[in-house]
Amino acid sequence: MRPLRSGLPLDPLGSVIAILIGVALLAAPFVTYRANRIVSGEGRMLAEALPVLVAAAVFAVAFGAGLAAALIRNPLARLAAALVGLAAIFPAVGLSAVFLTPSGNSFARISPSVGFWLLTLSFALLAADSLTRLRLGPWARLAALATAFGAVALLLLSGAWDGLSILKEYATRSDSFWREARQHLFLALGSLAAACLVGLPLGMLCHRVRALRAGILQALNVIQTIPSIALFGLLMVPLGTLAAASPLAAGLGIRGIGAAPALLALFLYSLLPIVANTVLGLNQVPAVVVDAARGMGLSARQRLVQIEIPLSLPIILAGIRIVLVQNLGLATVAALIGGGGFGTFVFQGIGQSAIDLVLLGAIPTVALSFAAAIILDAATELAKGSA
Repeated sequence: MRPLRSGLPLDPLGSVIAILIGVALLAAPFVTYRANRIVSGEGRMLAEALPVLVAAAVFAVAFGAGLAAALIRNPLARLAAALVGLAAIFPAVGLSAVFLTPSGNSFARISPSVGFWLLTLSFALLAADSLTRLRLGPWARLAALATAFGAVALLLLSGAWDGLSILKEYATRSDSFWREARQHLFLALGSLAAACLVGLPLGMLCHRVRALRAGILQALNVIQTIPSIALFGLLMVPLGTLAAASPLAAGLGIRGIGAAPALLALFLYSLLPIVANTVLGLNQVPAVVVDAARGMGLSARQRLVQIEIPLSLPIILAGIRIVLVQNLGLATVAALIGGGGFGTFVFQGIGQSAIDLVLLGAIPTVALSFAAAIILDAATELAKGSA
């Protein structure tokens, strides 16, 4: 006879999430209070950061979500618990800024602290796990992403977070924020577009002419091993020399510092994933399909456009996904050589010991990378379905 199992069955990931929630509620400050933007702050626990009834409600919701994560396996119930948890802590952190800031004090700063970030991470993990278990299709995942970004946008537009330090940093830099946002997207998307224009034909050439494949891929591998700061520095000298020797180049914005070396470096980093995935995708097209197309009288160009590229498109899109997420992150470093982008706020914040200014540049970068990964994952899945 098999022995009876005692106790409640615990979900492994849910148990870890429940522990994180417990640490966030009982051992980590919910927000940090600072007398001004650059001095060291003092942590405030959840019970200190909010009115008593609000703090109790947030505690109860978070505690309940932790229990649901550990004990409930139904993905819809787990997703509901995660969403309720996020809906509780996001407005609460904004309310804490109003509650803790002395009346008439414009210098005090309230920032989300470890407890808030742990709760956000816990509920986000729970939501992501629930969505994975639901096995949503690509369109449903895109709809979930749009809903999440829409909810955050509504929260920002409502003014509920205006008292937080990061929003105060944004308020004094709103014009430059959107200028740097455009520059960040220009660097990431511009380098990706240039890499696609060069990398896709180069990958097709490597597929057709096998003698070139090893040399080209090895050269691109060498470029990929160069650290980003070093590559930016290496490109500054030739571009600066070109700008000094050619007024036309200088007039086009090509200089030793600024966007030109950053864009060129990101372009070079982008080539390997695109070329390698193009070669891999074309190599995986079944030979019998290509032979059948040849037997039908299709020319080499027609076979490439009508057969090989559509069948290899999911793998090519996977390479483009890698490049876009990579470039959105690396574009942050471009600020060190005057390239602009969200890295401007990151490095300004480091220099001023202003962590909220760092977050003003870091959070949009992470959000863009996250959105790009989901969108291109969905596009890859749709391409597989159509192929």
